[in-house]
Amino acid sequence: MKRILITLILGTLSFMTSAAPWKVDNEASDINFITTKKVNFSEVHKFTSFSGSLSDKGDFELAIDLASVWTNVAIRDTRMKEMLFEVASFPKLMLNANISMTALDKINVGSSASMQVDGKVSFHGETQTVPMKVSVIRLNEKELIVVSAQPVIINAEQFGLTRGVEKLREIAGLTSIGHSVPVSFILNLRR
Repeated sequence: MKRILITLILGTLSFMTSAAPWKVDNEASDINFITTKKVNFSEVHKFTSFSGSLSDKGDFELAIDLASVWTNVAIRDTRMKEMLFEVASFPKLMLNANISMTALDKINVGSSASMQVDGKVSFHGETQTVPMKVSVIRLNEKELIVVSAQPVIINAEQFGLTRGVEKLREIAGLTSIGHSVPVSFILNLRR
């Protein structure tokens, strides 16, 4: 009887652990994007504040705080927040996707797998479906790394950002700022 009780308790604890949602560890993750100005000059920028989770049903959600943009130039950060992202009206970029939990469960500890994911990106009042190729690495039973296997291209026109890009170009006195921006990420998920 004692063995049966212990087995039931351990089985319940095991189920509760496996059903716990995965959470994005902001401190151990990175979201970067590259801008190009004057045709040939590119720079890497990042967001420093974001949160996300993956449910046991495969529902993934990522929220990026656009006011956390970091370009290594304070005045440019301010201009991007106010003129491009318009954070007073549009404070966050939201990404929603459905992940195959069957495929995820098949990844052994220390192994990786490639996945094609269609992310629904809601940004600056617009929503677009963006295809993403990712690599998922299972570090252990409670930790995953999700890496963009290819950069995700975000186009200013698709998200109503063209006017903001032009404002930035004019105020900085530049001949051009690219309207397509590659985004890459490394997300550490823990449960």
